[in-house]
Amino acid sequence: MTNVQDQAAARQVAPPFRDLDGNLEERFVEIVAAAVESGDSELLSDLISELHEADQATLLEALHSDLRPTLIELLGSDFDFAALTEVDDSVREEILEELDTETLVEGVRELDSDDAVYILEDLNKEDQEEILDALPALDRVALQKSLDYPEGSAARLMQTDLIAVPPFWTVGQVIDHLGDTTDLPDSFFEVFVVDPGYRLLGNVFLDRLVRSKRTARIEELMASDRRRVSVDEDRETVALLFGRYNLVSVPVVDEAGRLVGVVTIDDIVDVIQDDADDEIKALGGVKGDEELSDSIFATAKSRFGWLFLNLLTAFLASSVLGLFEQSLSKMVALAVLAPIVAGQGGNAATQTMTVAVRALATRELGVANAFRVTIRETFVGLLNGLGFGILAGVIAALWFADWNIGVVIALAMTVNLVAGALGGILIPMTLERYKADPAVSSGVFVTTVTDVVGFFSFLGIATVWFNLA
Repeated sequence: MTNVQDQAAARQVAPPFRDLDGNLEERFVEIVAAAVESGDSELLSDLISELHEADQATLLEALHSDLRPTLIELLGSDFDFAALTEVDDSVREEILEELDTETLVEGVRELDSDDAVYILEDLNKEDQEEILDALPALDRVALQKSLDYPEGSAARLMQTDLIAVPPFWTVGQVIDHLGDTTDLPDSFFEVFVVDPGYRLLGNVFLDRLVRSKRTARIEELMASDRRRVSVDEDRETVALLFGRYNLVSVPVVDEAGRLVGVVTIDDIVDVIQDDADDEIKALGGVKGDEELSDSIFATAKSRFGWLFLNLLTAFLASSVLGLFEQSLSKMVALAVLAPIVAGQGGNAATQTMTVAVRALATRELGVANAFRVTIRETFVGLLNGLGFGILAGVIAALWFADWNIGVVIALAMTVNLVAGALGGILIPMTLERYKADPAVSSGVFVTTVTDVVGFFSFLGIATVWFNLA
């Protein structure tokens, strides 16, 4: 396709280049790919420079991997490096490996400090140092300090660009300062108040600032009880703080109470989405870092471990059937109905486990209410067990024309649903107690409990019942 044809086609998919579902049009992606292959930086700039960073990220993921770094280099300053924080981890790592150091330095230099840290932490130590050395001293020191904190801490989320003023300033001085200063953060919601040692005293939100008289002193307006987090606070705790108190930002202080940064709501939204994504994947036995862009081999390898463990536990559950070989050989109905008992118990246990894992993650379930919640789930299991036991018993009795079968399956169903409820709540709580991730490990153990108890209770009750009959 020639340059003229590219431009003509580009006009046919004028902004916003999206279909009715909000996705980038396939034709638009094809035009961009053709422009990258032909090296037409001018057309690429016209097409992409006005796209939001999230749309640029979507475009990167839609392109072939060989074209992604070329697109970034052709766009130069028109490419928003913040888009790299929106793509899958595997895509970002591939792109960073291909880009030259000069391009990375220029891109990182234009980012907010939190986004810069997010990109730099994916690089190896040597590449990090090479990029940091090429940055201005103040930027280098701030980024290096953030990178020195543990991964997953508040310091890794915070941006170090903020507005801090002394308490004796007036509103007029602050407003003039904001108007005269050129290197302000791109967006901010508040002005922080600090003492000469840069220890946080409080804050003034912008709405109160602009509504106050110019002669009013900042110390008269500031809120001294501003919620804050420490640099080493884990990001899940910070996210819970935002949700509980409806925050849009929170200051970050070091061990001495000095203000070092601020975490904003856009970063917390990402944390919440990432954690929810990880929990959902973990409940299915999928690693949290698995992405749709991963290769077939990498995906199969990451899932193999839990499938192998499931296979072992399945053999354990099946071995219970071997204990009742004689009973099974005498009555085909037992072999037909046993999976129903185990499966129903597994489904009930999964419901309880899902609620428990989520409650543990959000800190709604703890020592204070563990006993009450356990009793509640036990009685829920008992009621559902009785209900479904009677229903299954009636169906089985009519199906096999034997009321004894109905009694056996009713009793076994009740026992297994109670066991499933107990396993679904106690197993996640035990794993949490011993610092294991309940979202990752609970599923296998809970399934094993319901299978083993289901088979054992059904066949055990059947053996005893028919011997007595």
